[in-house]
Amino acid sequence: MRAIRDRLRLVYGVPQAKPHGHPIAELILTVLSQSTNDRNRDVAYLALREQFATWEEVRDAPVDEVEEAIRPGGISKVKSARIKSILRAISDTAPAHAPDLDPDDSLSLGWLAGQPVDEAQRYLTSLPGVGRKTAACVLLFALGMRDVPVDTHVSRVGTRLGLFRLGARFEEMHDVMLEITPPGEELELHLNLLHHGRRTCFARRPACLDCALQRMCPSAFKVG
Repeated sequence: MRAIRDRLRLVYGVPQAKPHGHPIAELILTVLSQSTNDRNRDVAYLALREQFATWEEVRDAPVDEVEEAIRPGGISKVKSARIKSILRAISDTAPAHAPDLDPDDSLSLGWLAGQPVDEAQRYLTSLPGVGRKTAACVLLFALGMRDVPVDTHVSRVGTRLGLFRLGARFEEMHDVMLEITPPGEELELHLNLLHHGRRTCFARRPACLDCALQRMCPSAFKVG
């Protein structure tokens, strides 16, 4: 893993982003990212925030109003119902997990920062439609906790590099990434593997000839 990290660092650098501290926003943004591109996701998110001043308003709004706001992000009917279910579930369950939480601030995930990673993962994945990748995005990007999201790009690059066994499920891939990633390098490895999947290690015709990882990749020149 160290050799892979070093080569990716030479190509893509070391990301300087810091946790932004808004776990609800990250959670909703990740839901909106499903089955669409980054631009449409961002347009849908901004439209949602422009129409509703608070997450409580989103939670309590008629589902058709939420659906209309996020329509640019695609499959808005499914995503609007999921977003409302998630926000309602947080309001209903967060106080039981965080006894010191202000009852008037029940729609909050900031308290997760004080939990062990496995317990924070368990809580997030208990929410409707929230899987390990979404949970990992919230924990890493919003709270700076030790988790590594595995999306389609990371899973593809990692499988071709031999980091994951062939046919491994995403749950297993998340566990493997967490095990092999040095503490403190979670964000760097995730983003650099993501960039590599988008810019070089394409799904159908990977650019092996131009790949910085060519010599250490057992799949080089064997795909496409």
